[in-house]
Amino acid sequence: MEKILKSRYYQMILVIALAMVFLFSNLFNLTVIQNEDWKEKATNISTKSIYTKAPRGEILDRYGRVIAGNTQIFTLQISAGDLDNKELNRVCGEVIQILEKNNETYFDNLPIIINGNQFTYTYQNDINEWLAGQEIPLNFTAQEAFNELRTRYDIDESLSKYEAQSELQNVYKVYPPISVKNMRFSKDLDKESFLGRYKLDKKTLLEKAKKEGKKEEDVHELSAEEAFAALRGYFEIDASLSNEEARKIIVIRNEIQSMGYRKYLPADIARGISDSTIVEIEERSSELPQVEVISETRRFYPNQDMAAHILGYLGQISERDKEYYVTKLGYNTNDLVGQDGIESAYETTLKGKDGVKTVQVNAVGELVRVIDETEPQKGKDVYLTIDSELQKTVEDALQQAIEQIQVGGTFQSQYGNYKYGTAYRNAKVGAAVAIEVETGDVLAMASYPAFDPNLFASGISKTDWNSLQSVNPRDPMAAAPLYNVATMTPVQPGSIFKMVTATAALESGLDPNKKLYDGGHVMIGNRSYGCLIWNRSRGSHGYVNLADALEVSCNYYFYDIATNRDFYKGGSLGYVTPISIETITSYAEQYGLGKPTGIEIAERVTDVPKSENKMIQTKKSLRSVLLNSASKYFEKKVVSDKELLSAKIDTIVGWAEENPSRGTIIDRLSSMDLGVKKDMVDKVADLCKYDYFNQAAWTLGDELNIAIGQGENAYTPLQIANYIATIGNKGVHNKVSLIKAIEESEPIQKEEGTKINISDDKYLDDIIKGMKQVVNGPKGSLKGVFGNFPVQVAGKSGTAQREGKIPPVDEVAYIKSHLKQINYKLSWDQVETEMTKLMKEEPDIYTTRDKAVIQAVLNLSNGTVTTKKINSYLSDYDNFAWVVTMAPADNPKIAVAVMIVQGGTAGYAGPVAREVIGKYLQLDKTYQDFSLDTMIQ
Repeated sequence: MEKILKSRYYQMILVIALAMVFLFSNLFNLTVIQNEDWKEKATNISTKSIYTKAPRGEILDRYGRVIAGNTQIFTLQISAGDLDNKELNRVCGEVIQILEKNNETYFDNLPIIINGNQFTYTYQNDINEWLAGQEIPLNFTAQEAFNELRTRYDIDESLSKYEAQSELQNVYKVYPPISVKNMRFSKDLDKESFLGRYKLDKKTLLEKAKKEGKKEEDVHELSAEEAFAALRGYFEIDASLSNEEARKIIVIRNEIQSMGYRKYLPADIARGISDSTIVEIEERSSELPQVEVISETRRFYPNQDMAAHILGYLGQISERDKEYYVTKLGYNTNDLVGQDGIESAYETTLKGKDGVKTVQVNAVGELVRVIDETEPQKGKDVYLTIDSELQKTVEDALQQAIEQIQVGGTFQSQYGNYKYGTAYRNAKVGAAVAIEVETGDVLAMASYPAFDPNLFASGISKTDWNSLQSVNPRDPMAAAPLYNVATMTPVQPGSIFKMVTATAALESGLDPNKKLYDGGHVMIGNRSYGCLIWNRSRGSHGYVNLADALEVSCNYYFYDIATNRDFYKGGSLGYVTPISIETITSYAEQYGLGKPTGIEIAERVTDVPKSENKMIQTKKSLRSVLLNSASKYFEKKVVSDKELLSAKIDTIVGWAEENPSRGTIIDRLSSMDLGVKKDMVDKVADLCKYDYFNQAAWTLGDELNIAIGQGENAYTPLQIANYIATIGNKGVHNKVSLIKAIEESEPIQKEEGTKINISDDKYLDDIIKGMKQVVNGPKGSLKGVFGNFPVQVAGKSGTAQREGKIPPVDEVAYIKSHLKQINYKLSWDQVETEMTKLMKEEPDIYTTRDKAVIQAVLNLSNGTVTTKKINSYLSDYDNFAWVVTMAPADNPKIAVAVMIVQGGTAGYAGPVAREVIGKYLQLDKTYQDFSLDTMIQ
């Protein structure tokens, strides 16, 4: 050994070996032991990008008038820099004191609240609040809650979960806080994301436990108190501070932490701060160098609720969307983004490009040099097709009409006052749309009631949000301020559909001048289909041609021409080409009904009537009736097994296409072990056969109903307005648009319209002739509205019927108040006891008090009370009022559609249309020399 040590060669080998050991030891220390420390420092060494927010692009009307702009505000920010926890906590504490002293509101997105010694997650509170509001048990999972809503609102089981969600939102205005993708409450996903930010989520805890050799069953999801304690430790909050004081600091630290890998950027803490706060921050700048006040813009809507449904509104980025907006697009966590309307559809256009200062910093975060700097670029302005003055006129007229209809008042106008003779107190919702005939551009579009998007400009409060929800979620026609009735509410059009039927008949060979006798009514089986004049007084319109029939809205005439038969005299009308429901609905589609309009914001579209849809709807309705009355019709062992009950009902419903005889149905119900009670077999058979199976396929009655705009017809005011514009545009159908141009872009080139399939344009002249008589003829329904109007107008009115009763807001309260009328022998105590029993014994079926209370009454009455009897004290829907117009009649420039939900009678919508046309023609003269090109740079 001594010889080896004295050898120079071996000495060299030893030195090299020791050096290698030393180097590898240091390398191991740096790459493994100190990996996290150096990784963090490495992140801070090099190039950083600091962003300056860009003002949002403005939204302007067709004449360049601002309808969504910006106002200057001041925002307080904190930069973490290289501060340690102790110093950063001091800064946060100081800032909180200043803000609270000056009564400022600061961002508080910490989802843990403290009430005395109680710690709770806001996420669970929000879920419970929603469940309670829907009268859904608080222990329901997201899947169970969603299934309950599907059952409650009779959502077709064949629809996917995504389609079901769409129907809940678009039809019933119910927005379940559930991610249908994985069937979890969205708030639970937000909670998971929040805890994951601090590696406190269960998945991370399980991975940590596995590494430490702990059992998985020992790992549990942290309670709010445990999570708060972990956060105190994470941020090294002074132990001497109370939990309430610590929470305030954690609130600010959470805002900084939520910046993710962009934590080196300043975090917004408070927006819209006062001058006194700004002064104090500036005076203490030496103590608080990490705190700065910057000037930025806030969205501002100068006309409050004007065009609210077109513009949409802004909303905070949800926890689950932060990955997309913050990480991918570079938004600040407290930025507001478009949530609906144009604000949403053109979010990336309006957002603009933030200014970027690229800097190099050293290991301790100090600025070394500025590499590059670009100024923020304001978002691009978006020019709409609407005229803001006309928009204001439409909204004011619609509001006045609805308010006066409710009390039987008078519509005040420079064109003549209009007295509403009968009050319809349920008239609380409506829409009006004005379209430029030649282009399909929307000139104005109003929905009532509306909302003020300024409420959302800085983050809406829960109180304000709740005030904007539907007044009765159980009624799809109830007032819901956030809901765009003009684009999202398809309803039956009534007689304004008759121009579609006329088009189909003319193309099939109808002679528009041939007079047909109005026989009053047509009997189909035991049902009468008649004109309004017949239904009211057994009257008749006598002999009428097409124009006369449109003038007086003679249903009988349209029954004739829709079926190619003269019901009064018998025989055919001699069409060259056969006519059918399919013929009529094909023209409806050519006019744009039942089809997307092309508008840039959300719309709801329902198909034109189709035989397969009727079959589907009939089966759906039967299934719902059997399911909701399962306890009445089926044996208890079947009712208690939800899957078995569903299978038995599916078997029965499946007979609809076959439509077997009553005797066959009875035999099957008796012999196929379907679980129907023996004493209910005949009733179930009659229900299926006469109420559903016989009605499932197209009938002559369906043809008559569809021909006059009833039955399965359902279209939005926007679709209807464009249909009228197509008539006025010589049969050329254009796509609808709200966008005129984008700043710094070429004016948008619209694709050419498509001509409806008619062999002679004279057919449209024949239709317009009748529409003129509606306005100016001696018996025209709109003569009283437009009698002294200075411009000739073509129009049509329609009174649409909606079947069914208006659902009560609270079924329990309704039955309790009418119990003595429903069954005087029952007491409320009996009903409440039975209701409680049902919910306890069969919780899967009777999930809500609303559902259980009905069955309780049925059970206690021993068959003497029916569902129809229970609902008999509910109000019927009043008729819906429709008016469509275009002007000037001989060279239409504007088409207007007005619809008032439960407006009572067609003409009541007329004054709104008149007001719009009057204002438009006045504006057209005022701005005839205006060029949009001069407004866009």
